[in-house]
Amino acid sequence: MFYDQVEITVKAGNGGDGAATFRREAYVPRGGPDGGDGGRGGDVILVADKDLNTLLPFRYKKSFRAGDGRDGAGNRKHGKTGDGLYVKVPPGTVVRDLKSKDIIADLVVVGDQAVVAQGGRGGLGNVHFVTPTFQAPHFADKGEKGEERSLSLELKLVADVGIIGLPNVGKSTLLASVSSARPKIADYPFTTIVPNLGVVSVGDDSFVMVDIPGLIEGAHEGKGLGDAFLRHAERTRLLIHLLDGTSADPLRDLDAVNHELALYAVALGDKPQIVAVNKMDLAEVREVWPAVQKRLQKLGYAVVAMSAATGQGVQDLMQAVNRHLRTTPMTTVSAREGVKVFRPEPIDSFTVSREQGVFVVRGRRAERIVETADLSNPYARRRMMVLLHRLGVAKLLEQAGAKEGDRVRFGDVEIEWEPLQTVG
Repeated sequence: MFYDQVEITVKAGNGGDGAATFRREAYVPRGGPDGGDGGRGGDVILVADKDLNTLLPFRYKKSFRAGDGRDGAGNRKHGKTGDGLYVKVPPGTVVRDLKSKDIIADLVVVGDQAVVAQGGRGGLGNVHFVTPTFQAPHFADKGEKGEERSLSLELKLVADVGIIGLPNVGKSTLLASVSSARPKIADYPFTTIVPNLGVVSVGDDSFVMVDIPGLIEGAHEGKGLGDAFLRHAERTRLLIHLLDGTSADPLRDLDAVNHELALYAVALGDKPQIVAVNKMDLAEVREVWPAVQKRLQKLGYAVVAMSAATGQGVQDLMQAVNRHLRTTPMTTVSAREGVKVFRPEPIDSFTVSREQGVFVVRGRRAERIVETADLSNPYARRRMMVLLHRLGVAKLLEQAGAKEGDRVRFGDVEIEWEPLQTVG
């Protein structure tokens, strides 16, 4: 079964807690703080693997979690970093954040990697909180939670040439005649219900060709087999537009398919095409061929007459395709179209809003300050408030109307607001 679109959840490892310990050794009567830092949580990393060509493995497993960092310990021992998790995907996988809808990775080439969930930082041990006036801090930071994210994985097959056309025009027959691919072939529409890949050799050259399941009017909206497979034409460098020579109006068929391509993606509609008129083994097709050829050439198309069933003109078509590919550069990672580079907001930025009577602060650093603080310890709570004041959170909360005793939520943690001067 061919799977080319799935949704998964990924969870990076949580950071380990820092240690609040003190040196206790013989002959060291006043050993100071010696708590080590917690280890960082492991990342979740997607990697394009050469042995995969479908997203089928994700049918059975859709949740992935990296290892947590270990807690720090006495004697300034740092916790072990959590194990990162590498998740294999097929080359051509586009990764989209389900919440924001942004494309955060486009793994085209074998070996491409993308960190899709970052592990949480380990908490600081109490050795970091010693000051000349505060020699014995009995608290440490908790580990930061790892990122958790819902993702959409969408496979766009990586092929040099795509064969397009209406249903039952001979796309699968053409692919089978020039490669070792063995697609299902029968005399009814939508025989091909998954894209088929084949490697074509022309002299010393070779290229990958894919037949795209038949398109009909409204395909860009999902009609027929619809946009489920249009995406697989996006990475190609050249399209073979196969026409049925027995059609009442081959040029109308050409326009119908091209219209669907352009509606799906402007760049797809602009891809270069070689038009191949099929079924030249039939006398009725040979009879209308001169007029059809003239009309197509007048529109600026390179045109080839052929018969996928008998092989007539097929090698001429492959030679024309190969000549075009030799002058068309490979699509590089830097030239990918439509890919948005994921840029997180600056870590210090934050917003304040009021929702159902609770003030909500959103921002990576502000949330991290509260989530990693040991709220049961008054010294740790005071340090948290100092950091929030320095960041400007307190000022913005006061401008929004927050007063002592109001509830303020930072990420998953809700606290009772205390002006700095009232904190013990």
